[in-house]
Order: sequence, then structure tokens, then C-alpha cells
Amino acid sequence: MANKSFTNILKKNAMLIALVLIFAFFTLMTGGQMFQAMNFNALITQNAYVFVLATGMLMCMLTGGNIDLSCGSFVCFLGSIGGILMQVKHLNPGVSILVMLLVGVVYGSILGFLIAYVNIPPWIATLAGYLAFRGWGTALLSANSTTGSISLAAQKGYLVIFSGKIFATKVGQMNMVCLIVGIIACIAVVVISFMGRANKVKKGYEAESMTMVLIKSILACAAIMLFAYKLALAGGIPTVLIWVAVIVLIYNFITSSTTAGRYFYTIGGNAEATRLSGVDTRKIMFIAYLNMAVLTAITSFIVTARFQAANSQAGNYYEMDAIAACVVGGVSAYGGAGNIFGMVIGATLIGVINLGMSLMGVNADWQRIVKGVVLLAAVVFDILAEKKTGKA
Repeated sequence: MANKSFTNILKKNAMLIALVLIFAFFTLMTGGQMFQAMNFNALITQNAYVFVLATGMLMCMLTGGNIDLSCGSFVCFLGSIGGILMQVKHLNPGVSILVMLLVGVVYGSILGFLIAYVNIPPWIATLAGYLAFRGWGTALLSANSTTGSISLAAQKGYLVIFSGKIFATKVGQMNMVCLIVGIIACIAVVVISFMGRANKVKKGYEAESMTMVLIKSILACAAIMLFAYKLALAGGIPTVLIWVAVIVLIYNFITSSTTAGRYFYTIGGNAEATRLSGVDTRKIMFIAYLNMAVLTAITSFIVTARFQAANSQAGNYYEMDAIAACVVGGVSAYGGAGNIFGMVIGATLIGVINLGMSLMGVNADWQRIVKGVVLLAAVVFDILAEKKTGKA
């Protein structure tokens, strides 16, 4: 019985264990560089796009394994619009942000309508966007600059909002705000974990043992404080971390605690049964792709601020990283299963692979090969685990 319980724990936390092992591997292979404070900061700032896009991709995949292939190209297109508005047309950054968001809403509405109400398969509708927006964005940049790139270095306010630091201090100097925020986050994790268990017990649901909840809380707090300590030495909390944290928490609440969030799961499980029960499945599908476009717009803000420029290479393969993060994080390729926590683990794993191989000097082609192998391994593991569970 104990062996079976231990096996179940390993299955449920396989990707988390894999994340720790892969991080340890890259730490050894880079001579400890991976564990440096600045690389903890880089893990967040360089891979924030994965977390944001994967959140939107999760909502699409829950509806039946549907994906958005256009999000990476749309990041490029929106970035080109933002660069032109701010640098060429000299519009206020706030106005430019609103225009970019509006473009995102318009595209998301059109895409959602075509998929939900015209019944165009999502991969075809978004493949059209994948091709069109990359070309459109590149054409706009080429027409408004001689280098195919528009610098945003002069947009200080914009850069501070999306790529700055909160209560910044010198690198190497201990930032106490980071540590305080880390302690608050730990308290929140412990309270939420035990309250969640108590609520399940009260309602008669299956709940983890008190010991398991305690162990998970301790490990989570250790990880949080490690990040807080490293960020404290790296100069402060990146503003992009705030954006990612807020988005993740909002969508975690939506998917776990709202009726609308549960509809995404039920559609993925059985769309026809959901429709017959009175749920407007087309509306949910429409919302999924509108939501994806809005999160893509936010990603474009983060990416252009990080590069301090709008360029035609922005967004390359971003859609693949987002899909990989979801699948590696346990989101079913068939829909109806997956959660935000798993997606965060998957996105972090993709980020660790990106950063680790960059530090090792591995070229981009090999990085894509490794991510492809990891993605395939995650899918195979998921299928084999399901078959074994079914036989049991």
C-alpha cells in the first residue's frame, strides 16, 4: 500500500521532479552559473512570454486540444504597431498601449467568430494568422525603418512598466523588499494550502493527508525564498514578474473557482453533452480565442520592452514554446484536463532549458531539438500513465 502511494506521488509530481533534476543538471554543466542571482532574474525576464502565452494557450487547449498558431506572429505584428506609434508617430505610450490592446481585441473577436460560429478548424484559422502577421509586421517595420527594427530606448516610462524593477537596488546589495515579499508569499501559500484542505474535508471530498500538505508547503516556501533571495541580490523584483504573477493568479481563480472556468473543462470532456445541458459552447470557444489575443497583446508589451525595440524576429517560435509548456505541464492534448499550476511547472521547465542551453552556448537549432524531445517524452509519459491507471 505504501509503495502504491509513493508511486502515485511520483506520478503526480513527475514534471516537478524533472524540473529540479534538469535545473541541477544545467547548474553542474555550467559550472554553477545557473545558480547565480542574475540568472534567476534572467529565468523570469527572458521567459515571461512563455508564462503569459501558455496561460492563454491553456484556455484554448481545455476546450478540446485546440491551439493558436498565430500568437508568435501576432506578437511581432503588435510590436511593429507599437514601435511605429511611439517612435514614428510620437504618440503617448499610454495611447499606443490602448491601440495595441484594441487591435488585439479586434483580432481575437474575428478569430473567435470564425472558429466558434463559422466552424473553421482552429489550426487552419490560426495558421492563416501565423503566415499573415509575420509578413505584415515585417513589412510595416521595413517601411518605417532602414534596419527593419525600431528602437524604443527613448520610451523610459514604457520600459519601466514592462521591464523595470520595483524598489531597485544595486546588483549584489541585499534588497529587503524582495525578502519581505517572499515571506508574505510563503505565508499566503501555507494559509491557502491548509484552508483548501480543510474546505475539501468539510465538503466530504478526497483530500491529501496533513503530512503531505505540510511537506508541499515547506518545499514551496523553500523555492519561494530561494527566488526571493536571488532576486534580492539581482537588484529587485522585475516588474514582469508582477505581470506574470497577477495573470497566473487570476486565471487560477477562474479555472478552479468559477462556473465559467469549469465550462472550459466540460467542453473539452464532451462538447455535445455540454451543449445539450444548456451551455453556449460557441460562446466559450469565442471567449477562449478572444482571451488568447488579449494575452498575446500583453506579451507584445513585455517582449518589446525587454528588447527595447520592435523587430521582425520578435515572437519566433513563441507559439511552440507556449504549446510545449502546456503539454509538458500536464494539459491534455485532447482537452478537458490540466491546470494553471501544471502549466507554470511546464513553462518554468521550458525556461530552464532555454536559459541552460544558452549558458552552455548551444545553438538555437539544438535547443529546438531538445525541446521537441522533451515535449514528445511528456506526451508519451502522459499516455502510458493513463493506460496504466485504466488497467488498474
